[in-house]
Amino acid sequence: MKNKNVSAKKAVDVIKNGDTIALCGFSLVGACEDIYTEVENRFLQTGSPRDLTILHAAGHSGRKDGIEHFAHEGLTKRVIGSHWGLAPKISEMITKNQLEAHCLSQGQLVHLFRDMAGGKPGTYSKVGLGTFLDPRQEGGRVNEKAKKTSSLVQVISINGEEYLFYNKVPIDVCIIRGTTADEYGNISFEEEALKLEALSVAQATKRFNGQVIVQVKNYVKGGSIPSKEVTIPGIYVDHVVITEDFTEKHRQTSSTSFNPAYTGTVKSVSSKMEPLPLSVRKVIGRRAALELFPEAIVNLGTGIPGDTIGPVSREEDILDQIYLTVESGAIGGVPLGGTDFGVVENPLAIIEHGYQFDYYAGRGVDITFMGAAEIDKQGNVNVSSFGNRTAGCGGFIDITQNARKVVFCSTFTAGGFMSEVKDGQLSIVEEGKFNKFIENVKQITFSGNIALQNKQEVLYVTERAVFQLTDAGVELIEIAPGVSVEKDILPYVDFELAVSSKLKVMEAAIFRDEPMNLAAQFFEEVDSVVEVAQL
Repeated sequence: MKNKNVSAKKAVDVIKNGDTIALCGFSLVGACEDIYTEVENRFLQTGSPRDLTILHAAGHSGRKDGIEHFAHEGLTKRVIGSHWGLAPKISEMITKNQLEAHCLSQGQLVHLFRDMAGGKPGTYSKVGLGTFLDPRQEGGRVNEKAKKTSSLVQVISINGEEYLFYNKVPIDVCIIRGTTADEYGNISFEEEALKLEALSVAQATKRFNGQVIVQVKNYVKGGSIPSKEVTIPGIYVDHVVITEDFTEKHRQTSSTSFNPAYTGTVKSVSSKMEPLPLSVRKVIGRRAALELFPEAIVNLGTGIPGDTIGPVSREEDILDQIYLTVESGAIGGVPLGGTDFGVVENPLAIIEHGYQFDYYAGRGVDITFMGAAEIDKQGNVNVSSFGNRTAGCGGFIDITQNARKVVFCSTFTAGGFMSEVKDGQLSIVEEGKFNKFIENVKQITFSGNIALQNKQEVLYVTERAVFQLTDAGVELIEIAPGVSVEKDILPYVDFELAVSSKLKVMEAAIFRDEPMNLAAQFFEEVDSVVEVAQL
């Protein structure tokens, strides 16, 4: 059928009370602001549609747009997603039990879309065992309203081994985004920063006889999009909505209307980028970067890792010697941080979201760098729920349970912590109000026990100390120059901390303005490998 073009008002007519709506996005990449705004306005004006279930794989907001349009009591009854760290209104509704909240892992959600598209009853994986996703703990139910319902996750056994089974969630309507549509409804993604799981979401929706709505910037003659550039075939598409204002309602990222360097169409000149100023965050990123090696395949999490590892690698002139990846599907280049996390400048490749997680699940990542909110004596880490805030796990569990080495990057304490980095030393100016190394984490997002079973190497890097996971728990192995174990570390750890008999002082170069000369170390490693190969 030709001429699927409709207004946002007309497209939203297909959404009924109680429907399950699938969204596809990552931060504000993929956000269909024209359609989301129309749903929100219609509810506020008429009280309908209401009691929706919102299903989404990745964190989908920029603190005020994206999924935040659905943050109204009565409009949304249930949310099933992986992360709400950039969605403060949704997070508040979860805390106040104004909706039912199920947090599942990002990778399993994108695989669930794909498996539902193929007619399967769900997806199964070892991802989540031993964490709050495990139904023997919370089963992904992250507030009291959800805990009164059945978990969407079950424990199953295959050939005598335990797996988690993530049950199907039938979809009534999906809202996804592309760049250009033709009259047949074929969709291309040429100006989108990521491919995401849009194809799987559309196919999964059709599996349940649902309606597929796509927002685009351009509308062209039928058949004029080159066949290989069609990301979503028109046979999956019911309605096409052309954005009214692509600079505000169809932004490429939260901070950018459009930058061709984010699609790989052009390569920006990275040499003009200013080095990061020396700070505690950079110190953590620098120490973590010492774990890199030539040809390493790396994943970066949001926060300190996403904000520092890429820039530090560029400053040290080793960026071309490693492969940075982000779970969104981007490979190579320099990952962006903040509300643009998930996007990469000068990527070498951009693949679909689900295929990136296939590679991660197959232990393709040499090192992942992740943040940490709480760490306990067993080496468990919590990043998903702290204080009265529910952030969710994102792709954290998928990645950390399968990477060969896991490096957590975090300040040692939180809440007003201040320090000074100068002349190769660290001095504590004001200690944080909250300890991060505690007896038991509030919620297990990373299981130290599972990591030991998987024989993973695990480090916990802070500005003043480095710890490692051992069979006996967390052990202190390095301290910063200028720091005292008795004065600056032990009083702020809530459990009996093991201290290595081989305790070292962190390299002073980490705490100086000038580069650490990592490139020379990298080339030494490469030369030694070549020499061995020649022998």
